[in-house]
Amino acid sequence: MNRTFIDDLARQFGDALPGGMTDLKGDLERQWRAILQAQFAKLDLVTREEFDVQSGVLARTREKVEALERRVAMLEKLALDKPDT
Repeated sequence: MNRTFIDDLARQFGDALPGGMTDLKGDLERQWRAILQAQFAKLDLVTREEFDVQSGVLARTREKVEALERRVAMLEKLALDKPDT
């Protein structure tokens, strides 16, 4: 998980505090940051780069499967059209 994302989220929580709690803001932001990091660490998340790589692998695999399906269909047609000898 991107650290700046977690920092920004914790800062947004701090900014949402009522005006009378500004002296607690820094401490609460640190606690929220720790909680967010712990919770995101429990999730099975991937980075955008990892997702893009896997999407590319899936697209190439799909193309190969489709090519193989066309080839099998062609071979089946040839086998059915071939007279028995």
